[in-house]
Amino acid sequence: MPRGPKLWVPEETPWTSESTDGLYLCEFVEVTIRITKGSLAGQFVRLRHWQGDLYCDILRLNPETGRRRYTTYELWIPRKNSKSLLGSGLALDGLFDEMGAEVYSCAADKLQAKIVFQEVRAAVEQSPELLAMLKVYRDAIECPSTGSVYRALSSEAFTKEGLNPSRVLFDELHAQPNAELWNVMNQGSGTREQPLIVALSTFGARMGSDGNDSLGYQQYRYCKQVLAGEVDDPSFGCRVYETPADADHRDEANWPGANPALGDFLRVEDMRDRCQRMPEADFRTKRLNIWVYALNPWLPFGSWAACTDEREIPDGTEVVLGFDGSFSNDSTALVVATIGETPHLDVAALWERPLTAEHDWRVPVFDVEEAIRGACRRWQVREIVCDPFRWARTYQILESENLPIIEYPQSPARMVPATQRFYEAVLNKTLTHSGNADLARHIGNTTTKTDARGTRVDKPKGSAGKIDLAVAAVMAFDVATVTPTKVELRMAWA
Repeated sequence: MPRGPKLWVPEETPWTSESTDGLYLCEFVEVTIRITKGSLAGQFVRLRHWQGDLYCDILRLNPETGRRRYTTYELWIPRKNSKSLLGSGLALDGLFDEMGAEVYSCAADKLQAKIVFQEVRAAVEQSPELLAMLKVYRDAIECPSTGSVYRALSSEAFTKEGLNPSRVLFDELHAQPNAELWNVMNQGSGTREQPLIVALSTFGARMGSDGNDSLGYQQYRYCKQVLAGEVDDPSFGCRVYETPADADHRDEANWPGANPALGDFLRVEDMRDRCQRMPEADFRTKRLNIWVYALNPWLPFGSWAACTDEREIPDGTEVVLGFDGSFSNDSTALVVATIGETPHLDVAALWERPLTAEHDWRVPVFDVEEAIRGACRRWQVREIVCDPFRWARTYQILESENLPIIEYPQSPARMVPATQRFYEAVLNKTLTHSGNADLARHIGNTTTKTDARGTRVDKPKGSAGKIDLAVAAVMAFDVATVTPTKVELRMAWA
């Protein structure tokens, strides 16, 4: 994809008026919109080649019909790459697209929706050419000659039914709490000549509050399927500026791929400053377009992956089992850890509520109990550490069978030092793990809670992401590195 400081020169591109309506939009932007901020405020915008090429792609024409090809277009691009300018141009152009046009900027909340609207209004107010054609109100911009209007909407708005949008600019799609507004705006343009919905967004958290993929991540995956040719959708267009998910965000060589304006109006010095000062997850999502499991992750980037050792734990090895359980709408985890100076961790078993399961789904208790027995048959289990909350009956049954059950209440007194020891072991590489994807996901979902009693692992507020394997791993590692408390219960199963 094009990038860099090269200026837009339409004659040097393959685009023509027969292939796109974007040439008119580029000219419109450069002769009417002025820069609203910084030392160049008041000067006309000079589009870069990549910006003009993007406009032409969004408004690409179908050569067979002469109509625009795309009804939906998604641009995934980090902050400070002129997202507001691109959106302002598309919004203003939409006012002149047809008689009685309805143009909307959509955002997750009222504040963000207002910010988007203010950007467009500022562009109009600084342009005598636009002020001569448009009327600016507190909450709307009107074009009297066409009877068109532009407004901002948020997902918090009381109702969106009855709208007939001709053009929609969706800001920060990743932040939408659900798909309601997205679906309404996608379904409300049936009578329009050439409706267009453009999403302009950075990346964010992969998981929504319901435990499923967030709307943004769902749409991103759809983009990738279309780009790869796995899905045939001629009316859907997209561009994705991103950094590989496993890239080190601190390596400057990984910055240009996601930032077409880097080295131009996005200064490298600014990126360096943000890399040092921004929270890691924020920098990865907002400046490099890398999806994250948690917006405030517990472990530093790459530290967990650096401890990977794909070996299996041989049968008969002396181990500790860590168990963290629930009954419904969550997950139950069993982690195994070897004993020694550098414990090795793996997943012994995991039960998670399937995405398609009914609301009354319950963890199969008998299967869990049998899995614990099976682990004791496979390895020489020194201790089984578990929080007695809600699972007292199971613990009593297993203890009556002479299994080495050790109660491990997840109190601050226990979890604060255990969390610290686990964190230090990961950073110092004094533990290894099998590379299990579920364990990595639970670790990635984990954040921390800090209060007067200290810092311990926790789940982000409102998140449905599972962390049970991470909790079980912390418990197992903690006990695997200390002297056993119930050696007399240790036994080898036949």
